[in-house]
Amino acid sequence: MFTGIIEEIGTVTHVESGKEWIKLTISAARVMEDIHLGDSMAINGICLTVTSFTESSFTVDIMPETVRATSLYGIAKNMLVNIERAMHANGRFGGHFVSGHVDGVGEIIRKEKQANAIYYVIRMLPSLTEQCIHKGSITIDGTSLTIFHIQEGEITISLIPHTVSHTILGAKGVGKKVNIEIDMIGKYIRSALCREEKKSTITSSFLEEHGFC
Repeated sequence: MFTGIIEEIGTVTHVESGKEWIKLTISAARVMEDIHLGDSMAINGICLTVTSFTESSFTVDIMPETVRATSLYGIAKNMLVNIERAMHANGRFGGHFVSGHVDGVGEIIRKEKQANAIYYVIRMLPSLTEQCIHKGSITIDGTSLTIFHIQEGEITISLIPHTVSHTILGAKGVGKKVNIEIDMIGKYIRSALCREEKKSTITSSFLEEHGFC
């Protein structure tokens, strides 16, 4: 479990890859302080497992499903990545519940500076925007952010100066891909309601027809 509060930006120092697998070595500092084999690390919002480490770097393996479902297929040596360790049960909770299981890949289609903020418009599948809510939380490349505008297939988020300088999002421009994770609590609620609706004769269409929606 993660919070979406990025701890540091790491650098990819080595990449091995096959048709549908990748092995990454990432140099870091802060997250190395108490690292152990088997630890979970969120890399650009993707929950990965530490398989080996040195004093200044760690290695993770990326399986075929993760390669297909995320933006890591384009990873290369010297690229920067967002890193967050799994949260401690007794720590502060500064972001929102983040599982590290990416729901899809989006694309930055517009970037605009407004006062001390930078607005990003991100295109994604309509099936993902259907699960978003105005002023709700979303994870972009592992970063917990707030949704300010939604329309079919697009959302708008805003980055403050701290987020710009302390995550990789600040350097990403139009056309760049980002990993997206929809708010976990919202997904569970939506899934439960959909299951109940299938069991019940009272559907959303029935309620709408009778003036309840």
